[in-house]
Amino acid sequence: MSRYLFTPGPVPMQQDICDIGGEQTPYFRNDWFSQVVKECETNLLDCVNAPEGSRAIFLTASGTGAMEASVINLLKADQKTLVVNGGSFGQRFADLCDIHHKPYQSLHVADSDLSDIADQCTADSFCTLLINAHETSVGRLYNLQAVGQFCRENGLLNIVDGISMFVTDPLDMTEFNIDALIISSHKALGLHAGLSMVILSPRAIEALNERCSMYFDFHSYLNDGERGQTPFTPAINILMQLQHRLRQLVDGGLAKEVERAKEIAHYFREQISPLPLGFYSQYMPNAMTTLSPLDGRSAAQVVLDMEQNYGMVLTPNGGELRDKVFRVSHMGCMDIRYTDQLLDALFDYYGAER
Repeated sequence: MSRYLFTPGPVPMQQDICDIGGEQTPYFRNDWFSQVVKECETNLLDCVNAPEGSRAIFLTASGTGAMEASVINLLKADQKTLVVNGGSFGQRFADLCDIHHKPYQSLHVADSDLSDIADQCTADSFCTLLINAHETSVGRLYNLQAVGQFCRENGLLNIVDGISMFVTDPLDMTEFNIDALIISSHKALGLHAGLSMVILSPRAIEALNERCSMYFDFHSYLNDGERGQTPFTPAINILMQLQHRLRQLVDGGLAKEVERAKEIAHYFREQISPLPLGFYSQYMPNAMTTLSPLDGRSAAQVVLDMEQNYGMVLTPNGGELRDKVFRVSHMGCMDIRYTDQLLDALFDYYGAER
């Protein structure tokens, strides 16, 4: 049975990207690979409209590795951080703060996109804010414009996990006043898993802690990045994939990708209206739709049935949301026809006419 991926990483990949991933891994301590890394940095900064003087570093790690590295390098041991905690990934930032003994306070978010963040909390005692731009566990997109303005007015360093929204939703470091932006390879970029990136504004670079880690030391990555290298062996083939993908995006493709994801998300949400499924979040991004069964079925059972009986791989939730919520990704190399495969399967599953 064919498998159709509707998961927020890995996502359906372009064949040309897969081909690059399958090539013989080349040697990398040479001028040729230095040019690959430098081009990736230049194009990545362009794609997110990074402030002048910003830098990008490339970590051979998942997105969580980049989250942890950002906590290690940017949070202070004697200054408090405000952690936006609206789900399991917000909680992950809080857990990282606990592990590395960084003082913090959680801003627990339920039914809000933080458009009113200035009314929800005061920033008097904080120097940094940590936020997942899209809380992927529940499909909630935060208002990065309002959050960025809040940080600007209160002098907070704004660290944003943009892992699950880059390429599907607008993400502009300058407009949103983002100081450090975290991105990962296997989400909407549509590359193999194993590469994460942190883009640092000049303000973030100035705020870096002294060296406090070997593998995750940002100073080392910035120094080696000047010559297009990394301190340790990088994810070579994924960086080659990234070079190819970013060329597509800077050649006018990024806006088209965002619009395509928006079209697919709206199409899917309109088409499922006859089914006994409700939207779990009212602030969903283009990247994903979160759904709750309204007919008494377990969300986890729906996910299991759809994969076993139809080859449709959806995303379950854990914990208290296990039976309440499942997620449908609109990331990666998919279009309306690809989405129709899932819609046809859902209508058949529920015994409904489409």
